[in-house]
Amino acid sequence: MTGSLRILGLGPGDPRWVTPEASAMLDEATDLVGYGPYLARLETRPGQRIHASDNRVELDRARAALDLAAGGAQVAVVSGGDPGVFAMAAAVFEAVEAGPTRWRDLDIAVSPGISAMMAAAARLGAPLGHDFCAVSLSDNLKPWPLIERRLRAAADGDFVIALYNPASRARPRQVFDAFAVLRAVKEGATPVAFARAVGRPDEAITVTTLADADPGLADMSTLVLVGSSATRLIVRERGRPFLYTPRNAAP
Repeated sequence: MTGSLRILGLGPGDPRWVTPEASAMLDEATDLVGYGPYLARLETRPGQRIHASDNRVELDRARAALDLAAGGAQVAVVSGGDPGVFAMAAAVFEAVEAGPTRWRDLDIAVSPGISAMMAAAARLGAPLGHDFCAVSLSDNLKPWPLIERRLRAAADGDFVIALYNPASRARPRQVFDAFAVLRAVKEGATPVAFARAVGRPDEAITVTTLADADPGLADMSTLVLVGSSATRLIVRERGRPFLYTPRNAAP
């Protein structure tokens, strides 16, 4: 088969955070496949075919991309952030595993991108300076009791926790339930940051504590960072405080 499939991420929003490798893959593609708002961020060249779809059809999108590649197209599957973090890379390989055997012989490659938690951490200082984990609060593909169990385990393990997909119009209450789980385990003084739309014109960052945090600040454009017992705030006369977790992580 002469087609290829490249899976890449555009980062959180700032075009300067798109890697040179991802840019080259976009330039080489005959077909661009992805969630509509992500594709809308691109400057396409004449002749490129755009295949936009809704946010809840990842497997259908992956199968369509694989079919295009199997037919000889040079396909770029576009995600936000890093394509391997709660994004399209896993959907593509899930489709490959369950799909026709011929898909397994396709030329498929994944290009790393800047994930939302990395961009948020850079804005804040160094909150991921020691052990951390990431949990998606979306229960579209896994049951809520499993999410609660993982949140408790992360809190008990004293990890810095990055919360992805905290709230949406269809899931407005889960982030409140998640904070209830964390507040039952962690100290109220634990630093918390809401990093919304990092790298975009409407970027907004709020630094607070677990006790004072308003979960209602979160939406699908927000990355929530919850510190460990070692995470520290450096208060400044001007600007918001720096947030960091020491490398020794001693509480």
